[in-house]
Amino acid sequence: MPFSLQASVSFGLLAAVVTSLGLAAVAMRSDWSARQSGLFALSAGGMLITMSLLHIVPEALSTGHAAAKFLLGGFFAGLLLSFAMRTFFPERAGQTRAEAFTPLLAVGVHSFFDGVIYSVSFAASFQSGVYASLGLILHEFAEGIIAFAILSRHGFKVKEALVWAFIAAAATTPLGALVSGLFVNGLGAETIAALYAVSAGLLIYVATGPMMEPLKEIAPGRAFGALAAGVLFAIAILALPIHSHGALDNHGHDHDHAGIDFSADVPESAGGH
Repeated sequence: MPFSLQASVSFGLLAAVVTSLGLAAVAMRSDWSARQSGLFALSAGGMLITMSLLHIVPEALSTGHAAAKFLLGGFFAGLLLSFAMRTFFPERAGQTRAEAFTPLLAVGVHSFFDGVIYSVSFAASFQSGVYASLGLILHEFAEGIIAFAILSRHGFKVKEALVWAFIAAAATTPLGALVSGLFVNGLGAETIAALYAVSAGLLIYVATGPMMEPLKEIAPGRAFGALAAGVLFAIAILALPIHSHGALDNHGHDHDHAGIDFSADVPESAGGH
């Protein structure tokens, strides 16, 4: 199995674990977890937008002039997907179990595409994969809580809500990483670069759109504190010498699929092609 696929699936499984922790928390202390889910989402948003703007987007743009178009396309793809979900599967008021399908489907699609972003980022470089994955994983805790809350609100019992929330919010992420990883690792360097730019645009949309929705509900002081915590955490991670462990160029068994040196700060010995 190519190293990039191993890495993306591993981080997808880690995301599933974090989501499961969110479900465990909500099962034990549902009221507290529900109240804090917005703060978790804002912190994740601050972390993800910082990592995206300081590393992932510049790295994607460094691959060529066309990257900017793919990046913009990725942003609008996320926007259009969200619009399509709300248009074709509108959420209606009520407490019936069937009405939980739409928001739960939205969570599942979102989590699946998180896994896709993992595989594309790791196919580009190990450093980029770590940054993108950590930024997304942080919001998985809140996502598990949100999925559980949706089901509980529509009449599901606790055990049923936990099972379906796990399937929608947790299991879909490693599945997305595995399915897309098998496909991505058969592509050439230019195609991976384009997909990486698209994924960077998607990250910008996720960080500035869905993750910022709690701003409408949380007091400004607490919201700013959560955002600041995410930003500081991201800066601390960016300061770590992750690139010293080598981009995927260092892995000879994966050289044909991921031999792309996006980052100027990677030592020449890491990718001399």
